Amino acid sequence: MNQINVIAPYRHLGMWVFDDARVGLSQEPFVGGADRIIDVMTADIPNAAKGFNMVFSADPFPGYTHRFRQARPEGSGTVYMSDELKMEGWLCPALLRYFERPPAELYVQVKAR
Repeated sequence: MNQINVIAPYRHLGMWVFDDARVGLSQEPFVGGADRIIDVMTADIPNAAKGFNMVFSADPFPGYTHRFRQARPEGSGTVYMSDELKMEGWLCPALLRYFERPPAELYVQVKAR
């Protein structure tokens, strides 16, 4: 598994989704508040709906812009909280395609493609 991962979310049928053939995902949606967090994180990225880069890791890396901490398990996924944004969002079990178990923290950078 990579230490730092990159996906390119985009809007499809009114939802944020992403594809990652490397881990077998196609049009995987962000739901449960994660979609609203993406709206906020990408507010200053022109044409983000057409796609942007999201870099993420369980460890801090140079240039990360947001830190999320694991709040609680919920259903088959995990809820993460951003103290900075005062928001929380649910990540589904697709997270386990990138990590052996849900990490205690997630560090994220969003930027234009």
